[in-house]
Amino acid sequence: MIALVDTNVVLDVMLGREPHLAASSAVLAAVETGRCRGLLCATTITTIHYIAERQIGNQASLKRISELMSIFGIAAINQGVLGSAIVRDMPDFEDAVIHEAAIQAGGQCIVTRNVDDFAAAEIPVYNPEQFIAALDNEDAEQAHGELTRPESKGES
Repeated sequence: MIALVDTNVVLDVMLGREPHLAASSAVLAAVETGRCRGLLCATTITTIHYIAERQIGNQASLKRISELMSIFGIAAINQGVLGSAIVRDMPDFEDAVIHEAAIQAGGQCIVTRNVDDFAAAEIPVYNPEQFIAALDNEDAEQAHGELTRPESKGES
């Protein structure tokens, strides 16, 4: 599964924001361990730095951004993304940009704590707990498929 992870989920982990820390940490861990492929919107990187710098300092913020960029792909913001976001029927332009960036980068879902803000999304939108449950279901289906797949009989 390819998931675009919204800014609020990343900030929960970087800034230790309770009560969201555990679920958001599980999402980042799923990306880091390869259970799924993670994307961050390009605007997420600059927003994270802007907010985190004020709380943890410039160098610590840049170090964490470098770490994030080593495990996440970046969903680009370009004219096509912005043009699509302008005509997308979403009340918040920033959310429309995230949605369009996810789609154009091959994202299969969005993970955010603001699920209601993406009501008009074309791809599934999960909160962190729902996303981990979806990954668990995907893992179980794959395991079940491997257990029930008939043995291949080669011709001799």
